[in-house]
Amino acid sequence: MVFLSHKHDELTLLQDVVAFLNEEGVEIYVDWMDEEMPAYTNAKTALRLKEKIKVANKFILVATSNAIKSKWCNWELGLGDAAKYNEHIALFPINRTSQNFSGAEYLRIYPHIEFEDGSGKYSNGTTILKGYYVKTPLENGKFRLSQLKDWLKRKK
Repeated sequence: MVFLSHKHDELTLLQDVVAFLNEEGVEIYVDWMDEEMPAYTNAKTALRLKEKIKVANKFILVATSNAIKSKWCNWELGLGDAAKYNEHIALFPINRTSQNFSGAEYLRIYPHIEFEDGSGKYSNGTTILKGYYVKTPLENGKFRLSQLKDWLKRKK
């Protein structure tokens, strides 16, 4: 199961992300689809979210500019960091301007989901195939690429 962290007022965008990830054949947890979630945000909401983040195989933050500013999304990211770092957490920046994370530069340490158009090359010169990848930052300023579908299948 993938825990999907998001900004609540971006429902249309979130539905597209859920549909995209469902096409990859994974179960998605989104709080507003959880019948056990309280109707109004309270301490039980936080406890339920903590529980779901802990049991999920993966954590993905839909990294829009509003989500990056959200106290709840940042709180969830902190929990995801503690439970999933570094192999099972990723940011999904929705547009390129979100990727510089200005004002939230700490987000640059996390793997992120990115589309490769087939024109890029690995360090050994072979072509990076067209598709979605999880791009994990390494200490030397380079990245490790994993095909998204393979990353989603990897368990704890």
